[in-house]
Amino acid sequence: MQTLTTTGQEIKINISTSNKSIREAEVLLDSYTSNSMSRRRPPETQQCPVSKIQCAWMAPKTVEWTVIVLTCQHKDSVCAFQKELEIRQRRGALGPRTILLTVEDPTAHVGSGGATLNALLVAAEHLSARAGYTVVTSDVLQEAWILILHMGRDFPFDDCGRAFTCLPVEDPSAPAEALVCNLDSLLWTMTHQLCKGSPPGVWVCSTDMLLTVPSAPEINWDGFQGAKVISVPGTVLYARNHGVYLTTQQGLVCDIIYRGSEAQIQQCARPDGKVPLVSGVVFFSSETAEQLLATHVIPPLDACTYMGLDSGAQPIQLSLFFDIMLCMAEGMTEEDFVNGRAHGAGGSHTKGAVGMKSARSVLWKALHAFPLSMACIPDGSYDYMTMAASDHIHNLTLCTGSISHLPFCRVAHSHVAQPQLLEDGSSITNSLLEGAVQLGPWSVIQHCHLQGPLKIGSGCLLTGLDMASSLALQSCQLQNIVIQGHCIRLQDMPCKMFTLTGHHDDWQSPAGDGGTYLNVPWAEFFHRTGIREGDIWGPDTPQGSRCLLNARLFPVLHACEPLRAWDVLWFLGFQTRGQLQRWRASWRMSWEELLTCLDQAAELESRRALFFLQAKYKLRSVLLEHQDCSLLPLIRSAVHEGYQEAMLSTLDQVASTASDAGVAARALACIADVLGCMAKGEGGLRSGPAANREWLPAFRHLETGDIAGGVKALAKERNKWLGRPALLVRAARHYESAEQILIRQAVMSSCQFVSAGQAELLPIGHWVLVECPARIDLSGGWSDTPPITYEHGGAVVDVAILVDGCRPIGAQARRITEPELRLVSTSGTLEGEVLLELVCQDLEDLQDYCQPHAPGALLKAAFICTQIVTFPSQKPLQVQLLENFGGGFELHTWSLLPHGSGLGTSSILAGAVMASLYQAAGKSTSTESLIHAVLHLEQVLTTGGGWQDQVGGLVPGIKIGRSKARLPLKVEVEQIPMPDRFIQTLNQHLLLVYTGKTRLARNLLQDVLRNWYARLPTIVQNTDALVSNAEECAQAFRQGNLPYLGDCLNRYWQQKKCMAPGCEPLAVKHMMEALQPYVHGQSLAGAGGGGFLCVLTKEPRQKEALQHILAKTEGLGNFSIHTVEVDTAGFCMQLVGSDLKSSVHGGGEMTHRVL
Repeated sequence: MQTLTTTGQEIKINISTSNKSIREAEVLLDSYTSNSMSRRRPPETQQCPVSKIQCAWMAPKTVEWTVIVLTCQHKDSVCAFQKELEIRQRRGALGPRTILLTVEDPTAHVGSGGATLNALLVAAEHLSARAGYTVVTSDVLQEAWILILHMGRDFPFDDCGRAFTCLPVEDPSAPAEALVCNLDSLLWTMTHQLCKGSPPGVWVCSTDMLLTVPSAPEINWDGFQGAKVISVPGTVLYARNHGVYLTTQQGLVCDIIYRGSEAQIQQCARPDGKVPLVSGVVFFSSETAEQLLATHVIPPLDACTYMGLDSGAQPIQLSLFFDIMLCMAEGMTEEDFVNGRAHGAGGSHTKGAVGMKSARSVLWKALHAFPLSMACIPDGSYDYMTMAASDHIHNLTLCTGSISHLPFCRVAHSHVAQPQLLEDGSSITNSLLEGAVQLGPWSVIQHCHLQGPLKIGSGCLLTGLDMASSLALQSCQLQNIVIQGHCIRLQDMPCKMFTLTGHHDDWQSPAGDGGTYLNVPWAEFFHRTGIREGDIWGPDTPQGSRCLLNARLFPVLHACEPLRAWDVLWFLGFQTRGQLQRWRASWRMSWEELLTCLDQAAELESRRALFFLQAKYKLRSVLLEHQDCSLLPLIRSAVHEGYQEAMLSTLDQVASTASDAGVAARALACIADVLGCMAKGEGGLRSGPAANREWLPAFRHLETGDIAGGVKALAKERNKWLGRPALLVRAARHYESAEQILIRQAVMSSCQFVSAGQAELLPIGHWVLVECPARIDLSGGWSDTPPITYEHGGAVVDVAILVDGCRPIGAQARRITEPELRLVSTSGTLEGEVLLELVCQDLEDLQDYCQPHAPGALLKAAFICTQIVTFPSQKPLQVQLLENFGGGFELHTWSLLPHGSGLGTSSILAGAVMASLYQAAGKSTSTESLIHAVLHLEQVLTTGGGWQDQVGGLVPGIKIGRSKARLPLKVEVEQIPMPDRFIQTLNQHLLLVYTGKTRLARNLLQDVLRNWYARLPTIVQNTDALVSNAEECAQAFRQGNLPYLGDCLNRYWQQKKCMAPGCEPLAVKHMMEALQPYVHGQSLAGAGGGGFLCVLTKEPRQKEALQHILAKTEGLGNFSIHTVEVDTAGFCMQLVGSDLKSSVHGGGEMTHRVL
């Protein structure tokens, strides 16, 4: 290490013994003492630039760009392209702190090098301003990752250029659904593949090619200095029309050969015969970028930037590769470089040789000391997007390969009414094809809305066509034809025009020397149409220069009627009367002239409108066909791009016209997601109260089954709540409440499986006692929860258990002479007993039955669901009780388990309550009926529970419950047969650990249902896994295999955490980690978040051992361990006379069991 000092500042630089490294250090040092750039900064933010040259840096795993600059040729494009970048940032494709800049080239034909220097200057300006500098300073480049993307020249097959050419792919993992352009593919490749692990610096990337890097390359950045070019392998044949790198064995670039001879190209060949192609991607280290930036004030390079032009400098054209990169090549001499030796594009387009020599001399002095190395990506691929239609169509129909990091998708972001009419090799992107549209092989449709019947042959490209064009197309047989609709602007007047070209036409081939139009010689075209050569080329256009590019073929304006596609389709020979005269009377343009009139903002907006139009069809089909496809990315995209009203309108239509309450509920859930997205993360939590009186009229429509009226009323009220984020979030909550009403109605279909027969009415004062086991769920939970259970299908393995030898849940009911309802409820022993006593004498006392946190709500709901009480009713409560039962009822319930135990307490208690009430009211019912009756009760209670708890506690032993993906919802239960004495073995290995933590399942339920209705892929896949794991768990029981059972239990816990993130408190995590070596498997019971931990120990009778282990574990708080026995008797009912004391909390032999 040597220390060099300049202007009172000590700068440490690593200097090796090589002359080259010393020379690099000297050049770098010169840059610090140079007066070419001011580094003044406000005094309050002044810093000492000690670490100008960094010897070490921490590479990010994925690049978070500091600045992204998109350069373009035309100033009219800047606003449109800037909007596109900002939309991508809102979608989450770009970092929220990234500075996005769209910069027009300072003048036409500034060259890729001039555009790079100008973009670098603009980026440095913005970074300097953000850092608090008053002038441009290169300091800001030291810790910045900058990406410069060059739009390049115009592209004849996409009005928005090669960068915004849409690719036939879809990205299901994107947070917001959107078209994938070449720009998006390149951004992904640069961010996640090529730039991964790079030091700070400036990346420059062209957008005129399709670049694919399947896997992240292992680029060595250790001790990197200078600049690096990225290459991909290609064939010698392909390289003849492109650039290749000649390198040393150490990977340093010696030369750049463009369109070289075969012998020159062969010099670059690698052992496998492939050559390193110029891919259009380069990297400058921060130090190199600083030196390049310093040249922007030195004539004549100042003319490459807007600052120089604004100062009156004469523009020059600078090549990125042959003027900037080449001066750093190992094999280049100063004389050859400065004099612009005959090499590719090295100076062939400059206006003044003297000026270019001066420019190269400045570049040589600034950059030659830096090494230029190459990284070749072995599995990368590169395809330049040529001006040939055949190449473009080939790229868009490349079914077997990939033109981006995403796989080919024949129908991408499109609705096709009759997909069977699409032949193999065809491609449709961002289009809406209604009716019978037949598409031949190797044909492409993009950004079109067409109405069949249409027959499009092979080799065609159709873009930008609307419904009005369909009629003209119906009378044409298209083969090897390119027809495009263009948005143009004539002064301030927006217009739509059409162009027609051939698959094999060459844009620049002279008309008299082999040139073609519509795939035939010009003479044949003139003969077929009656058009004369003088009609399309003026006398000022020399014969040798006359070509398709400058032929004034395409009408842009008629005097008295709008343009149609037929105004160019007649060129194919389908001439109608007066068509030639109409054509001659029109104002026409050549392709060259058309390019200057393109309205790219209108074109991009047209594509956006079409995207969301076809999205409406997708939205309808996904909902109505019950597809497990997430609509949340589409919803986000609609909100980001201002199409939320169209989305809301479509969802209203689906919800109001759906014949299935489940479909309508999902549509309302999607509306809630739209409103939530519109709040943009502000306005509070999505979960919250949703009973504002303004929404109640809409809710009443839904409660009475008037879904269409309810949806209309909801939409009317919604319009009043769109003003600010807080209102949007509250509106979203009310839509989720409306969705719950429809879920309840869907689940109510299970009532048809509830039957209650007549039984002897017990004498007044005689108690009916029901005691129930708790349950533990060993696999499949959450799949039983509506709407998952009837939209996906569910399967859960449950075990009925005694906790510490007793049934912990029970209820008893009797008739009393007083016409009232006496409710007594006790709960909890581990956390202290809670006693509730209520007397209900009027119907008003029952009106809070649907509020789960209201005192006695479950008990009140049970009276209503068993139809002992009719609510609402014109008859007072006392009249109902006296008329039907000769008096009232007294109901006692209890649970020895803590609140939020996870052992299914509330649902099992509901079953016990309903069983006792049915019997006390003179009715009989079956276990199957009780299972469905509890499902109904919990919907009435609005807790929205599933069916696994009551199956686990009401059906004895070990069983698997199942429901199919359909309505009406029916639960079927299978007792699992097991080897002899396996239950006894299980009893010795199962334990419950009370964690001391509780959490209401409802808090988790809201998030799970929201994610399910959004059909998040992880949730859908996890639900599949839950059901399959339940079947595996049942198989483990059949085999009597404890380790296998433990594996299922462990998988189940991982699935629960995926379903409801946040269900594992830190203390529980520590507890499970401490127990892991001693158990086959473990999982929190129920929804998670606390309660009881179920463990399956490796050794029998481990209660005391585990007690000792947990006692030594820090941070667990109050815990306790409880024994478990499988209850093979199930819930039992006993008639115990009028002696209350002998019945409360009983645990003796039951005399009557409901079967």
